Amino acid sequence: MMKWTRVPVSAVLQQQLTQGEERSSEWEKPTEGCNVIGGGGAVFLKCVRSAVVVIIGPVSLEVKGHTTGKMPQFEKTTVHMRDPERVEQIICGLIKGGASKLQIITDFDMTLSKFAVNGKRCPTCHNIIDDCKLVTEECRQKLLQLKNKYYPIEIDPHLTMEEKYPFMVEWYFKSHALLVEQRLEKDKLPEVVRESEAALREGFELFFDRLHQHNVPVFIFSAGLGDVLEEILRQAGVYHPNVKVVSNFMDFDDNGVLKGFKGELIHVYNKHDGALRSTEYFKQLKENCNIILLGDSLGDLSMADGVASVETILKIGFLNDKVEERLEKYLESYDIVLVKDETLEVPNAILQKIL
Repeated sequence: MMKWTRVPVSAVLQQQLTQGEERSSEWEKPTEGCNVIGGGGAVFLKCVRSAVVVIIGPVSLEVKGHTTGKMPQFEKTTVHMRDPERVEQIICGLIKGGASKLQIITDFDMTLSKFAVNGKRCPTCHNIIDDCKLVTEECRQKLLQLKNKYYPIEIDPHLTMEEKYPFMVEWYFKSHALLVEQRLEKDKLPEVVRESEAALREGFELFFDRLHQHNVPVFIFSAGLGDVLEEILRQAGVYHPNVKVVSNFMDFDDNGVLKGFKGELIHVYNKHDGALRSTEYFKQLKENCNIILLGDSLGDLSMADGVASVETILKIGFLNDKVEERLEKYLESYDIVLVKDETLEVPNAILQKIL
């Protein structure tokens, strides 16, 4: 008979699990909370409250009629967690709540979209316009100069978000003013996106389609260009009715020529303000009190600030650049940090258990 041993999470982290006493009826008996069980070198998380097992390891098993699949995604070298026990407890809460309590709040650029392919940087929504044929070479060089000046500030681990804030405002206003000068035409945007090297992370179809199938609200909160973002989703076939986009949207005149930008500026480090302006949206989702938040910046952590009642929240951060300098801060802020991972494998694995 297969043997099992009940161990604390700390022991899981500190030593390889060994086979122990025979599995007892206590393992079958629902109790409060989550337990970590070890067997044959694998690690399992059992959410006994809902008789479901989440597996972080190479084995699957059946408990009370619920068969679980493998979760090898957590074994990837790209996955980092400061507190695995806390992550396991959060996942338990998300599973217990199911689809009816879940909502997704996510950034777009370098979170849902790829950071790089084969070492080559992928474009953000702004980059797609900056590099397109509708922009003059002179304008393109000015936009590049702005990026070279302000991007290092954006990712500087030695500056606080408050210190970065005015530089981000300066960057966005200057770049948007340059784009307005180009008199971009609205009806050219689909072609611009089609000809770009925009790329969504591997597994994006499964991510969006599963959430749509279960009617889980998806709130995309982006400091990019909303018109470009929506066109990327549209061309990828994943702009489903359950998706809402809040971003910087272009304002076109009656002839379809860019004349400015609508509403308040959204940049990387003022998403808290934007989240509070989205409270009406979140009020409509008051039953969706369980959140999976996805971001690639410390500024993205405030995207859920407009949610009045949060029961459970899992924060997943993509760390794409300056890894060594920034990993510690990301581990302090995000529950799961995915380092140079160009896929949505981990979020998809978690969603599979919840939905």
